[in-house]
Amino acid sequence: MGTPGAGKGTQAKLLADRVGVCHISTGDMLRDAIRRGTRLGLEAQRYMEQGLLVPDDVVIGIVEERLRAPDCKHGFILDGFPRTLAQARALDELLARRGEPLTAVMLIAVPRDEAIRRLAGRRVCDKCGAMSHVAFDPPARADRCDRCGGGLAQREDDREDTIRHRMDVYARETAPVLEHYRGAGLLHEIEGTGSREDVSRRVAASVG
Repeated sequence: MGTPGAGKGTQAKLLADRVGVCHISTGDMLRDAIRRGTRLGLEAQRYMEQGLLVPDDVVIGIVEERLRAPDCKHGFILDGFPRTLAQARALDELLARRGEPLTAVMLIAVPRDEAIRRLAGRRVCDKCGAMSHVAFDPPARADRCDRCGGGLAQREDDREDTIRHRMDVYARETAPVLEHYRGAGLLHEIEGTGSREDVSRRVAASVG
């Protein structure tokens, strides 16, 4: 878990590769379910095409589908999910039925200004989708993708005013989730500043 720009997706993937379990992000789950044309995937697509949030029960159903996949047999890391207290409680019930309770909840903590700087500097290729950063991973040419030569642009949700709104929403919705897991003794808070490798070492040390 972590605010937008905390690097939770990067750290989740690194940890999943390190310990040999599947890495599951909400976006990946939804896209995979839609691609496979599952009943829940088609239902989620209907909401997404209307620009609506996918209801909690649909998201939980897609999580349950995903956890049945063979690559999740030996464990899993959920990336950026659950986002609301209702989702957290539904996840508790789902995992209790499976006999697989969560072993840890990792909060990647980054100061707000640092997270904004990370997100506002991102640029995405309009041709191949590759991502670069004006400060941390600058392209050879400011307006061109190093991979394919396509044009680079800033996504609408990476503009500073949008980022601040996303963070406000995250704080409002997620604070109760963090308290839920803190009360269960599962929450580990990890300092998210420094290099990717520095943060990865802190995550690994925390989970043992």
